[in-house]
Amino acid sequence: MRHYSVQLEASTVAVYGHYGRPLIVFPTEKGNAWEWNDNGMVGTIEPLIEAGRVKLYCVDSFDEGTWSAHHLPLEERARRHGAYETWILESVVPHVRDDSGDDVEIGTIGCSLGAYHALNLAFRRADLFPLAMCFSGNYDPGTWNGWGERGDAVYFNNPMEYVANLQGDHLEWLRERLSILLVCGQGQWEDTTGALPSTPRMADLLAAKGIRHELDLWGPDTPHDWPSWRAQLAEHLPRFC
Repeated sequence: MRHYSVQLEASTVAVYGHYGRPLIVFPTEKGNAWEWNDNGMVGTIEPLIEAGRVKLYCVDSFDEGTWSAHHLPLEERARRHGAYETWILESVVPHVRDDSGDDVEIGTIGCSLGAYHALNLAFRRADLFPLAMCFSGNYDPGTWNGWGERGDAVYFNNPMEYVANLQGDHLEWLRERLSILLVCGQGQWEDTTGALPSTPRMADLLAAKGIRHELDLWGPDTPHDWPSWRAQLAEHLPRFC
């Protein structure tokens, strides 16, 4: 399997594949670009990669300086998250287009906190990312370990809040443009991470807004962990690439 890594402004992007639909892969909380490979996710879908159906661009996180910086008020964490989003848009996306072609449609994908990143970025920039595949995410930063006054930075990075207020031409465009997959287990740690209550709640919100989505809840034997995500990825990804 062809793979390489590239340094983009001191952060790593690990690339797997030679052709196919490009997916920007967000790691779990504080994870790095090698996390999906180290935890068997890349190996799980190697046949799709080898067949030229999908190409992974796995990025580093910056959670330690943003959402996981619990010594900072939540609004400041959200503002710092903006720098990470800028890196994705101004460094990673141009590399993907140079590598995979200007006309390709890029998807986002992630597990746990990576699922939040995948969903939030797709909503904020659906012109670039018309597909988000989200596994065991908590999509409401307002429920995270946060403190301090909250303003625009938190609001515009909280899908539970801004999706509820979508309307008009922009909502119509999102209905035509965006597709979202929401997957979550009902086993250990899915409730304590907030993923289990958050996932169907987000699905209900998308349904109310008429935004194209799928909800797939796995059973109580499916914990918030890599074996679950490997199985879920293997089941769902072939339909999208």
